[in-house]
Amino acid sequence: MTWVASVLTLFPGMFPGPLGASLAGRALAEGRWRLEAVDLRDFATDRHRSVDDTPFGGGPGMVLRADVADAALASVADGRPMLALTPRGRPLTQARAAQLAAGPGVVLLCGRYEGIDQRVIEARGLEEISIGDYVLSGGELAAMVLLDAAVRLLPGVMGAAESAREESFAAGLLEYPHYTRPADWAGRAVPAVLLSGNHAAIAAWREAEARAVTAARRPDLLAASPVASRVPAP
Repeated sequence: MTWVASVLTLFPGMFPGPLGASLAGRALAEGRWRLEAVDLRDFATDRHRSVDDTPFGGGPGMVLRADVADAALASVADGRPMLALTPRGRPLTQARAAQLAAGPGVVLLCGRYEGIDQRVIEARGLEEISIGDYVLSGGELAAMVLLDAAVRLLPGVMGAAESAREESFAAGLLEYPHYTRPADWAGRAVPAVLLSGNHAAIAAWREAEARAVTAARRPDLLAASPVASRVPAP
């Protein structure tokens, strides 16, 4: 069954955008997944195709209307998870991307303006997702990030499936550093262990390096990592 992503947006012309290139683009062309961009304005009920209104209680900005968003969601509802891209959502994680990739696809509602009427979020049980502690102009770029993270995990998309098992977050750690030719560049030599041919020593070095970089940059990940207790200190 083809993995399907429906993106509800005021700017359908932004898609596929970067998703039409590289791994995701090739997989899209091969039919490994399908993308549909749904224009929210198609579900407006007035001649001006209005999708937003001023917030009750006052304040700046405009709010995406519940009736418009709900009609758009109803048009694609088929049991797939429904997510809203918003800065106030739970952070997107590698684990969540993998869960979504293992399912039938996703429905993504892209926020704009001041936000989305809370009633449609509650009525549809939307999962709110954020890609970071910052604010974008809308949810479209966030939707692309989420889709890229999930699509690359679909069967057959990555040439070397084992790459996903060793990359950052796969085991709760950031990834170890990589090196390639030349072995000596600008006076900087590749760590000798990587040239030793000793696979056990290389594996131990990589785990130690992964732990070191995670401890320095993301100690929160190290504390929760299932391998942290068995990785020797660097």
